[in-house]
Amino acid sequence: AQGKGPAYERWAKVYNLKQMAAALQYLQEHNLTDYDELSAKTEAAVDRFHTLDGELRDTEAALSQTSRLMGATVDYAKTRPVFNGYKAARYSKKYLSEHGAELAAYRAARATMNELLDGAKLPKMADMKKARQELAGKKKVLYAEYRKAQADMRQAVAVKANIDHLLGHADEQKNKDQE
Repeated sequence: AQGKGPAYERWAKVYNLKQMAAALQYLQEHNLTDYDELSAKTEAAVDRFHTLDGELRDTEAALSQTSRLMGATVDYAKTRPVFNGYKAARYSKKYLSEHGAELAAYRAARATMNELLDGAKLPKMADMKKARQELAGKKKVLYAEYRKAQADMRQAVAVKANIDHLLGHADEQKNKDQE
């Protein structure tokens, strides 16, 4: 607060008091009377957030993979007759020059399917649609939980930091770090 002037100092004092009041209110609302309880609750909030974050990432990855597989399957089905025509024409250069784009799309779709399936059997389109729908629903539910867990974690971490500051734990830790 050096060199900031009396207005800033007044603002900082009021701000710090508000932070401490909010921290004490949080402690009362959550019935926390013990510092170790506060630490445990904060750690639990952080862990819950990270767990949900991982679940959400996994669900989004599965959703993306299912959507990619569905797209590749549709592209494959659309371009397969062109490839069959190319095979029937005994891989002629003339046929290739006339249908180059479709054949490239066919190869790309097949490569994507092979990569995503990794030797597994291609599921039915209806099953893929159902899986995508379920994953989208799961993502929606997880995202709501994730948002709440994020807010809970931020609040718990802020309260603990304020209590640490109030109790001088932060200063002790700084001195230990400096030593």
